[in-house]
Amino acid sequence: MRRPMLLGAAAVCMVFGFATAATAAGSAASGKEIFSRCSACHTVAKGGPDGIGPDLFGVVGRKAATRPNFSYSPALKNSGITWTPDKLDAWITSPAKLVPGNRMAFGGIADAKQRADLVAYLQTLK
Repeated sequence: MRRPMLLGAAAVCMVFGFATAATAAGSAASGKEIFSRCSACHTVAKGGPDGIGPDLFGVVGRKAATRPNFSYSPALKNSGITWTPDKLDAWITSPAKLVPGNRMAFGGIADAKQRADLVAYLQTLK
């Protein structure tokens, strides 16, 4: 009797694993809409100017605090972070938790779907 229960548990894990992966992919179109909240401080134009925050064009794959001529906090400069989708998700969840002492005045987005959508949008900015 234990064998069917183990197989059933494995099937449930697989289903939830696939659901999580699908959610993690995100919708770039929805993310673009969500980005409107960020646009008060950030721009996303190739070669564009910085705002209150740095321009985010090409942010995915970039080392944190490396945009020329932008005044980053020492905390972010010393973070050693490269902006992977996972790191961006953690940052968007809570910048203060990921990099204590950073200057970004943003509380974060709790909704995992909205974060996945926003990261998917940022990944299109190449």
